[in-house]
Amino acid sequence: MSAADLADFRADVRAWCRAHIPSDWRAAQTGATDAEFVAFQQAWFQELRGAGYAVPHWPAEWGGGMSVAQQTVLYRELAAHDAPRLVLAFVAIHHAAATLLAAGTDAQRERHLPAILDGEIWVQGFSEPDAGSDLAALRTTARRQGDAYVVNGQKVWASGAAHADQCLLLARTDPAAPKRRGISYLLMDMRSPGVEVRPIRQATGESHFCEIFLDDVVIPAGNLVGPEHDGWRVAQETLGTERGMTMLELAERLGNGGFRWLVEACARPGRDGTAPLDDSRVRDRLAELETEVTGLRALCADLVANDAPGPADASIVKLYYSELLQRMTDFGAQIAGPAAHTVLRKPLSSGWESGAWVLDFVGSWEWTIPGGTSEIQRSIIGERGLGLPREPKAV
Repeated sequence: MSAADLADFRADVRAWCRAHIPSDWRAAQTGATDAEFVAFQQAWFQELRGAGYAVPHWPAEWGGGMSVAQQTVLYRELAAHDAPRLVLAFVAIHHAAATLLAAGTDAQRERHLPAILDGEIWVQGFSEPDAGSDLAALRTTARRQGDAYVVNGQKVWASGAAHADQCLLLARTDPAAPKRRGISYLLMDMRSPGVEVRPIRQATGESHFCEIFLDDVVIPAGNLVGPEHDGWRVAQETLGTERGMTMLELAERLGNGGFRWLVEACARPGRDGTAPLDDSRVRDRLAELETEVTGLRALCADLVANDAPGPADASIVKLYYSELLQRMTDFGAQIAGPAAHTVLRKPLSSGWESGAWVLDFVGSWEWTIPGGTSEIQRSIIGERGLGLPREPKAV
């Protein structure tokens, strides 16, 4: 696409944003009920879908087909115009779609990709209570019985499970195999008998995460993704998406939403008539953060555009984003001062940097966990990226 074509595309997106983004969505989503949140998210997804903006990263035959340059422009304009985020569809349009496109069968793609476009909500069932950061230590079992698997176990930290229709599930199908080789990857209908979801109340007051209890849940063998016992390899596709593709939008949100609000907060005069921006130390810190955000956005664009990324590139981006998010929201909480501690609610469809700085800072810590903790990312960078010796295992 030429520069002129890209400029035309940007103008189209801007015009669409001005016409379609609800001006009052932040007020409407602050204190909204669960049902109002779900209804708003579903309606906003269809609004974006109607414009061709819901799944720009998917292949063209499935409704996407945008170049990386177009995706960057789209995400930048949506963030700059303060559009709501697709919080509920996040796992479906990124993790589930990437997994199905890379390792699913034609039947699985035909079944689920159109359903996702119609609003099917997905959750990722990977983490377990006793596995910690070692995902391969999972204990949930899937026992083959005829043309189905019978699943028993427990998952935790499942984002949005309370609303999910489908689950990307990892379960152990060969207990005797080395732990990374005896795992299978299954698609589970969340309405199946034996599935129980319990929301977890977080420090921010939200219940975004849930526990999932699985008691003799029957999953058809046709819902197996990839070869049996080879789910660890398939899961790397899902995790790679979480560490890489999703970051393109999040980086633009951080730069065009979070940082812009931070600068505005710094320019706002206090009771004594002075503004934080009058302090040279604040200006220096803003310059540092802007430099970091610019670097992050360049890293993300390079990763997504690269057909053969390095073995640790996605981990570098994920680690950098999550820790930069903490640094920025931490500084935002300092600038906002004690009054920010009285803000107890934020808009439900906002991003990780909503401008409610204390809540954003508390919530930012969760980003060092999903897709592999920061410690896991550092191990991947060291071992796969730098070729360092593998971390010694406890005897």
